[in-house]
Amino acid sequence: MTVRSAFADQAVSCRTLGSELTARVVERLGTALQISQGPVAARVLGWPGDASSRGASVPLRLAGALHHLVLSGRTPALAAAYAVGDPPVETMLAAIAAHEALVLDWLDSPPQTNEVGRSAVLIAAARFLTGLHPLPFELLELGASAGLNLNFARYRLAPDRGAAPDPGIFGPSEVVLSPLWKGEFLEADFAVADAEGVDLRPVDPVKGAERLLAYCWADQTERLARLRAALAIAEAHPVPVHEGDAAGWLQARLADPAPGRLRLVYHTVAWQYFPPDTQADCEASLQAAGTRASATAPLAHLSMEADGGRGAALQLRLWDGAFHGWSLARADFHGRWVDWQPRPH
Repeated sequence: MTVRSAFADQAVSCRTLGSELTARVVERLGTALQISQGPVAARVLGWPGDASSRGASVPLRLAGALHHLVLSGRTPALAAAYAVGDPPVETMLAAIAAHEALVLDWLDSPPQTNEVGRSAVLIAAARFLTGLHPLPFELLELGASAGLNLNFARYRLAPDRGAAPDPGIFGPSEVVLSPLWKGEFLEADFAVADAEGVDLRPVDPVKGAERLLAYCWADQTERLARLRAALAIAEAHPVPVHEGDAAGWLQARLADPAPGRLRLVYHTVAWQYFPPDTQADCEASLQAAGTRASATAPLAHLSMEADGGRGAALQLRLWDGAFHGWSLARADFHGRWVDWQPRPH
């Protein structure tokens, strides 16, 4: 896929996920960028390797830089255009030219949204597991970014089943998740005894808040408000996210069973970015730890990942002296809808 095709493909994805503004940004830039415009355009158009969302996500790197310029107040003309949802390409190119060094810096790092909407399926899966083993959870997240989804037990799941809940009944600092819900809705209390994660490039939820907000699409105001609330919760209730490769970290964490706890390893739209060797080593660690698991020290693995179908697939495996597996649901990548249909496999 060419770089320009990656921009066109990303525009389609943005529209599918409900952001017309971001679709227009990447669509227009993908057409208008020319190498002669300067170092930013030259770097983007000369990107080595896969520039698409299945690789380096270059369109979203550039879109994140522009949204950061808007949020930081550096570009009043661009902010005004964003406010009406229709930024002219000339305004975007002028902003890039005026802030080349900043934009080039943003191009160095892949997008990290740490999408909190995915916690809806994490809460539902935790309730499902609690019905099998009512033990406190030990959470281990792979590709945890800023660790916002390690705090899912502190969020409120109030699904939309035809009539969305009145937001006025919730506090302004609460993270309220209201996906359109199809299928059975489980309600069960669960406890989290410990939580930690790993990421190659962990984001500090306090120092890195601006970066996370910039990668959240500008016209999705509810999503931005939810992210701000999650960042506030993370500041009040920090969870450790270690810097490093997932494979070695997971192997160390699973070396010994955790009696009296339900150890839950999970990842949401992260596995596809792991190198094949990392994937294989993580799987080997899970299989080895599964042989040591028991009813008093069970091990679960939950994945929310793309599989070529609609949205993401939610798959659950459980080792508790025996092995069990389920296809739990399909869900929107940003958590806007959940089709909860558990089936054993």
